[in-house]
Amino acid sequence: MGTLVLTGAATVFSGDPHAPLLDADTVVCRDGVIEAIGRARSHGARLPGAEVIDLGGGTLAPGLIDSHGHVTFGDYSPRQRTVDYLAGYVQGGITTTVSAGEVHVPGRPRDRAGVKALAVAAQRCFSEYRPGGMRVRAGAVLIEPTLTQEDFAELAETGVRLAKYGFGAFADPVDGVEHVRWAREAGLTVMCHAGGASAAGGASLGGKALLALRPDVCGHANGGPTALPFAEVEALFDETDMALQVVQAGNLKAALRLVEHAAERGELHRVVVGSDTPSGFGVMPLAVLKTVLELTALGGLEPEVAWSLATGTVSDVWRLPEGRVRVGAPADLLGLAAPAGSQADTVAEAMRIGDIPAITVVVSDGVVRAMPGRMTPRPAVPAQLLS
Repeated sequence: MGTLVLTGAATVFSGDPHAPLLDADTVVCRDGVIEAIGRARSHGARLPGAEVIDLGGGTLAPGLIDSHGHVTFGDYSPRQRTVDYLAGYVQGGITTTVSAGEVHVPGRPRDRAGVKALAVAAQRCFSEYRPGGMRVRAGAVLIEPTLTQEDFAELAETGVRLAKYGFGAFADPVDGVEHVRWAREAGLTVMCHAGGASAAGGASLGGKALLALRPDVCGHANGGPTALPFAEVEALFDETDMALQVVQAGNLKAALRLVEHAAERGELHRVVVGSDTPSGFGVMPLAVLKTVLELTALGGLEPEVAWSLATGTVSDVWRLPEGRVRVGAPADLLGLAAPAGSQADTVAEAMRIGDIPAITVVVSDGVVRAMPGRMTPRPAVPAQLLS
């Protein structure tokens, strides 16, 4: 991997919702992790043998995390008959995808042994496979009534860390209260389907069921694609500490209202962003970036705060090492610039007026994966390789 230096940033988004900006213009990456953050005059932009990229006064930010991706096996979406879509998402700034359950696997098993085998197989397959350089946190066991407390402990021992509720054969959604508790006690992060039934076969789950189930994450609270009533969203904020997810493949009006409510409560750290794709909405490489942009231009969040909802808050909820610009974190980073022809001169200004920023460089594991990203507009000021 070697040493990579990203320098010349006018702004650095940290990914931390509580301290979203860093006083720095340079990040030094060595052997796949962030080694130093500061000013070029302090750290030196030209380290012996380093690859140096000048961001030309742009913005440096942590790579986006899609907290609701429907992966299957390999870089293939059976739902959309599309290959290499995950590599395309990397070009759109998504450096990590968290599986929301491998529900789109054709003929997916529903028996006790089968659902466990599917989760373990997906987790194992993506533990080393990195499509386009993306980290895929896969293997979300789809909770069925036949699973026992011992099954969740067994899954955790094999390395499975995710669970999804809402696609199992429960007669009543609240019949799975014990199963969700068992999964959480085993150390799995549990996301629950919320809102109306989806085309993939999920149940219709409302606020009353979510209050009983108490998962870690209320999945697509703004709809996948049908949103929860706002009164139920308010109850989830008031009566639980679960994270609430907003997705691109959902109801934009509901997402904006949810985020406004979280900001009023001082609880934006409980909001996470995902795509909920591939789905009926299609393959959307810019899904997460577009949601972050909408929360800025339409929702009134500061760009660096909106960015944290798709990076640091996700890493906190799912206990991931990536998602922040900090020493010791995986070197998953983006260079950004105002797009050519925009009224704006900076990334923040472009986001405030609703212009998609240009991705000038994509880095994961300290390796340059794209320069520039091919899914966004041409940058007004491109990044340059100095050495």
